[in-house]
Amino acid sequence: GSFGDVLVVGGAAGMTGAAWLAARAALAAGAGRVYVQPLDEQASLLDPVHPELMGRRAHAARQLPIGSLTLVCGCGGGSEIAVVLPAWLGRAPRLVLDADALNAIATDTGLQTQLQHRALRGQATVLTPHPLEAARLLGCSSQSVQADRLGAARTLAERFAGTVVLKGSGSVVAQPGQAAWINDTGNASLATAGTGDVLAGWLAGLWAQGLTPWQAARQAVNLHGSAADQWVAQGSEGPLTASRLVDAMRSDAG
Repeated sequence: GSFGDVLVVGGAAGMTGAAWLAARAALAAGAGRVYVQPLDEQASLLDPVHPELMGRRAHAARQLPIGSLTLVCGCGGGSEIAVVLPAWLGRAPRLVLDADALNAIATDTGLQTQLQHRALRGQATVLTPHPLEAARLLGCSSQSVQADRLGAARTLAERFAGTVVLKGSGSVVAQPGQAAWINDTGNASLATAGTGDVLAGWLAGLWAQGLTPWQAARQAVNLHGSAADQWVAQGSEGPLTASRLVDAMRSDAG
């Protein structure tokens, strides 16, 4: 029980794969136990390729010991994520916000206020936006974000009092009161569906084991990119799909 628990909440109808990808990544990163709460109530609670992942319906997920949980919220969440997000913003001690969770927060000032108050309660948050999601949170264009990626990441970190991973070419990790860090690994082979879900899950898997959010974010981002670099260096052909990426990161991590 010393390697932490991860719960992935996401996977609305037609997008359950995103939640399972994040869960596979968290498990491969070394988390002790990994749970998945699909938002599609008709979805299976079993990943037949990885039966060690544990599916839970909403009522059962709420009964998990909250103190040991690192939560990933948003992967494939669709509009349904906005329904469950307020409760988890209030409860989760360690929270990774990705994808549709970020989009829901961008359009709801109440959720924004909840997010800002988490740090006051000693609850830690990591946000993992791509440029368009960052633009929605900042109320500007993605072109503006790309024109000043460091500034955008720092502003988000200060505004929401958390750690921010601004994804893209030269991903930026920012945290209030600390110099931002720019990643130097990765390539265009990561531009496939689901690779962001893998990153969010891997980050949570590291964080659950006792790393700080800053350490977990930097390590996950760097490995995410280096696995893609190794994929290209080996002369691999075809796209680096998200499920292949999990295996590549596991291999690259040694």
